[in-house]
Amino acid sequence: MYANATATATATATENDPLVAIFLCTYNGARFLAEQLDSISYQTHRNWVVIASDDGSTDQTLEILQKYQANWPAGKLTIRNGPQKGFCRNFQYLTSDESISADFFAFCDQDDVWLPEKLTRAIDVLRGISTNIPAVYGARTVLIDEENALLGYSPIFPLTPSFKNALVQSIAGGNTMVFNGAAKKVISIDSRYEIVSHDWWAYLVVTGMGGKFIYDPVPTTLYRQHKANIIGEKKGFLRNFSRFNSLLSGNLQKWIEGRNVALDSIANLLTPENQFTFKQFCQLRRAPFIVRLWGLKKLGIHRQCTSENMAFYLAVSFGKI
Repeated sequence: MYANATATATATATENDPLVAIFLCTYNGARFLAEQLDSISYQTHRNWVVIASDDGSTDQTLEILQKYQANWPAGKLTIRNGPQKGFCRNFQYLTSDESISADFFAFCDQDDVWLPEKLTRAIDVLRGISTNIPAVYGARTVLIDEENALLGYSPIFPLTPSFKNALVQSIAGGNTMVFNGAAKKVISIDSRYEIVSHDWWAYLVVTGMGGKFIYDPVPTTLYRQHKANIIGEKKGFLRNFSRFNSLLSGNLQKWIEGRNVALDSIANLLTPENQFTFKQFCQLRRAPFIVRLWGLKKLGIHRQCTSENMAFYLAVSFGKI
């Protein structure tokens, strides 16, 4: 495995290829980490570096990282000590580091498998967008089990990405996201604030500031489902039941509450229209039942499919948003 990775990683990138800094966050990921690193080395886009932030692993994760670091060309893999405050804070730690310079950046989980065209496909889209405009690419995923057997696919989200959707739903996993330098700057967040997940935050902030969020219905990542998943992707009835239960249990309400505090700290950076939307959204969450229900619908707050919208507005009716 290591020999194959070394051979692939040493392929020469052309001087015109944009540099991609891959933010890999690890914690006790030894079981699947080598396969993920190999899939990075097999990328058709050759000009990349990996910055791995380990959150205090007690298994062989660091040993695996060090072996790849030794076998890959110098500078291909950098290993850091993470803040040890959970996966979201670990990704925030890397995203907020102004010393990391590249043309594009990518989030990377420790247990997935990247399809060979992942970076190429994302860069082909992002390089056509002005570097001054925050832009994030995200994609659908193929779901696999612990033995790499196919389980299915993540849902296709048919509606155009928007701030009014991002206020109540995340549509692309961080493990699929590639973004430009302008996006890196705006999604960096003060460590005092708690957000649910780095990927939802990226979707929310970039759309809120009038940037570009590109959702690709073509899968670019094999998203591994296993017992140790912090966040997983369910299918069919189980997926709908899980989302429905999350809405009515008040989990979404708690997530939105903390997230809104963070978003309020940078509300002045939102477009005027989205500043108004955010202010109205915050006010309507605490409004009487009829005003809350009618107001959110009129404002255009929505999720991506009919069944989820029905569940969302049922949760609104019960004051769970």
